Amino acid sequence: MGRPYRRLPDTNHRNPRALPASPAEILRVFFERALNIRLRAAPPHVSFRTMKALFRTLCALVIMGMALPGTAAEKLQHVVCFKFKAGTSQEQIQQVGQAFAALKEKIPQIVTFEQGTNVSKEQKNKGFTHCFLLSFRSEEDRDAYIAHPAHKAFGKLVGPVMDDVFVIDYWAKP
Repeated sequence: MGRPYRRLPDTNHRNPRALPASPAEILRVFFERALNIRLRAAPPHVSFRTMKALFRTLCALVIMGMALPGTAAEKLQHVVCFKFKAGTSQEQIQQVGQAFAALKEKIPQIVTFEQGTNVSKEQKNKGFTHCFLLSFRSEEDRDAYIAHPAHKAFGKLVGPVMDDVFVIDYWAKP
């Protein structure tokens, strides 16, 4: 019993224009050349209809992947940096950090929350020691966060111990 299809010519073969013998082999060659990888030949029991359905699915996934990164990966980043007053205790600063982190549970528009302290050796922080990074899906979500009662209450908690605040928003791009 021989092979049901003739051997697919390699690029070094004498006749590079020769066509593959089966639709499955045509798709295999297409993917090998497009992805620059070596695939096994499709088994003879795989039908053309199956290969065609797989090809359409793969094409749809590729097209979706090309369309999504420009919008799905973008997110609105909200950066908040605090400079605390000179007499502020570590307990008060820790309370502010915990209260800020608790906003993620209270305000559903917050997608992610991160916090940290300045560790730069450049000494260009101008007294700002603590940084908080929040992300939102849209400007409307950010606006809802700013107007939220929990955010307003947090502002009242922070007010007495804060010397200055720096806020910047930007759209993160991949």
